[in-house]
Amino acid sequence: MRHSRLTVLTSLEAQGVCPVFYHPDPEVCLNVIRASARGGAKAVEFTNRGDFAVDLFGDIARELQKTDPEIILGIGSIVDAGTAALYLNRGARFVVSPCLVPEVARVCNRRMTAYFPGCGSVTDIGEAHELGCEIVKLFPGASVGGPDFVKAVTGPMPWTKIMPTGGVEPDEASIAKWFGAGIVACGMGSKLVTDAALKSGDWASIEANTKKAVDAIAAFRAK
Repeated sequence: MRHSRLTVLTSLEAQGVCPVFYHPDPEVCLNVIRASARGGAKAVEFTNRGDFAVDLFGDIARELQKTDPEIILGIGSIVDAGTAALYLNRGARFVVSPCLVPEVARVCNRRMTAYFPGCGSVTDIGEAHELGCEIVKLFPGASVGGPDFVKAVTGPMPWTKIMPTGGVEPDEASIAKWFGAGIVACGMGSKLVTDAALKSGDWASIEANTKKAVDAIAAFRAK
């Protein structure tokens, strides 16, 4: 299934939390991604870490397209256009960067693929909008002002859609603080995909952690 840019954006906003992880073993990766999807997060960010990560991603994406076509697999930690293109050719449905890279935005736009650049200032966010980015990643979320920064930006720029990574906890208080400030989604790594679960193969706990976060966000939005 070729998920469109619009489908990716609406799916990510609907689930509210995007699991973020990397592991060198393809079987572990498939188990983590499927557990996340069962927990309600079908859009998952795999991070570009280490040698041969692009080959690993290709193997995972190919398998998921056969067995779990509803899963939306994206790639994170992309800092140059060449690497973005490699992942797009291996089925990445969205691209995430720790910083704003205009060349990556252009490559993604040519392929009508969602790009979430890391932004740490209003200038970054304005430039990202100019480059056609619908959602910007606030990174590192807690270090650049947290929920107060989000509120300050969405005052004069209410069209801004922010997805922080780093700083959002999968508990009701943290979710209320961040989503109350105006974020549309958040990225979560080790809080959902714990080291203990990876080591022991406890996929049920990853599913449960993800479901708890997705449900808490839905409950906050329903208030």
